[in-house]
Parts: sequence; structure tokens; C-alpha cells
Amino acid sequence: MNEDTEDTVRLATPRSEEPPATVDLHPLAGLHAVVTGGSRGIGFAVAKALAGLGASLTLLGRDRERLYSAISELPGATCDTQVCDVGDEGAVARAFAAVARNRRPLAVLVNNAGAARSAKFGRTDRVLWEDMLRVNLTGAYLCTQAAMPLLLAAPWARVINVASTAGLVGYANVTAYCAAKHGLIGFTRALAQELAPSRVTVNAVCPGYTDTALARDAVSSIVMRTGRSEQEARGALASRNPQGRLVSPAEVAASVAWLCTPAAKSITGQAIVVAGGEVMAG
Repeated sequence: MNEDTEDTVRLATPRSEEPPATVDLHPLAGLHAVVTGGSRGIGFAVAKALAGLGASLTLLGRDRERLYSAISELPGATCDTQVCDVGDEGAVARAFAAVARNRRPLAVLVNNAGAARSAKFGRTDRVLWEDMLRVNLTGAYLCTQAAMPLLLAAPWARVINVASTAGLVGYANVTAYCAAKHGLIGFTRALAQELAPSRVTVNAVCPGYTDTALARDAVSSIVMRTGRSEQEARGALASRNPQGRLVSPAEVAASVAWLCTPAAKSITGQAIVVAGGEVMAG
């Protein structure tokens, strides 16, 4: 065997490589997460995603039976429920007192509870205005304030506010809802700055029209106002998305879940848009 042949043999011999890094499939194992409005729609999808990452859960909602139904669909998950109207300060205090008794550290708060009602501005009375602010903005404030001592005591923690593209742009006939969601984005950014020196990050996820009960209510409203068919009304909502479809709750939940992982520790104060290109956040 000559030298050229020996060199060829040596070069063809594969070098040893480091084994691939181990991927932690359950990064939230041993930690606890609270999801408001967790019994259906985006909230339930988020609960399912967080359970898949190993978190134990407390789901908050106003309907006890719906909460029980939700946890029955999470087999294998360690899951508690608290009946709570997030706009009621006393109810929130009681719910988080129960959360504090959980043996696992509270590391994730997902402020998902929300409501949307449409009306032209001239017909937006004080009751509608204050109800939209109470549920969509004050509720997040109350829950975050109640959870904060627990979050700060955890090894690291996440606050995720489920906002909306309506928190970044304006839409006709939903002034109160837009105002509340814009407020929620501002709340997210300000709190993220305040908590940056800690191990708590604060972010918002902003879905476009998503295939949930809220979207179905919007379809019904369009049908009533315009006389369009349900299919036409649904198509009108989907057409806002450049991809020509409604977003699925699971897609929103996937973004929330990633923000809750250790991999997202440098992401804070952001508004992540899940809307098929409808809104480009700058």
C-alpha cells in the first residue's frame, strides 16, 4: 500500500463526533401553571400544551361544569380548577390563595380570559365600555398582582397575556375591545421593563381571528347586522388573514408554550403576532 492509498484510507475514516444534546421534553416538570379562561378555546389549548411540557395546572373560569369537562379531557395531567371571575378582586384573591397551597412552585401565569362585544361607537354605552376593560384588562392586572409574590419566589417564571391583533391596530365597531387590548399590550411592555432584573419575563401573544367561540359570536353578529349567510360571514373573517383562514387555537397555544420554556428566557416585553401575516408588529 503506497502513501497515497494510506492517506485516502485515513481521510475516509469518519471522525468521532459529540453525541447530540439531550432535548428536555418536559421543561416544566415540577412547576405549576395557572391559565385563566382555561376551560375552552385558546385557554384549553394552552392548558393542553403546558400539560404536555410537564406542568401541573390550575384552570380558572366562571363555569364550574365547563371546568370539570375540560380537566376530564386532560387525562394524565395533574389539574385543579378554581371558579373565578377575573374581574372580581375577591374571587381572584381566593383563587390564588388556593394556588399558593400547591406544592409545586407557580412558574407560569397565562392571562387568557377575555370577552369581545361589538357595537358602533355611538352605541357603545358605559356598561359595554367598562365590561370590556374589566374582563380584558383589569382581569389581567388583578391576576398578575395576586400571582406576583408566587412568581418571584419561583426559580424562574413567565407571564403570558393573550391579547389580540386588536391590541396593535384598530378595527371598526369594537372600540372598547380595542382599547382594552391596547391597554393589555402597554401593561405587558411596562411590566416587562420593571421585572427585567428578575427571572420573570412578561410577553403577549396576539392572535388574529381564531376558530373559537368568540369567532363564532362574531360570525353571528355579522349575519344579524348584514343578512349575509354564515358561510359568507365566516369567509369575511378569514379573508382578513392573508393565508385565507382562521387561526387554530393549537397554533396560538404553541406560541404561548414556547414562551413558557427556558429557551425563551431572553424574550420579554414582546407582542408575538399569530395571524398569518395580517399584522406585522414592528
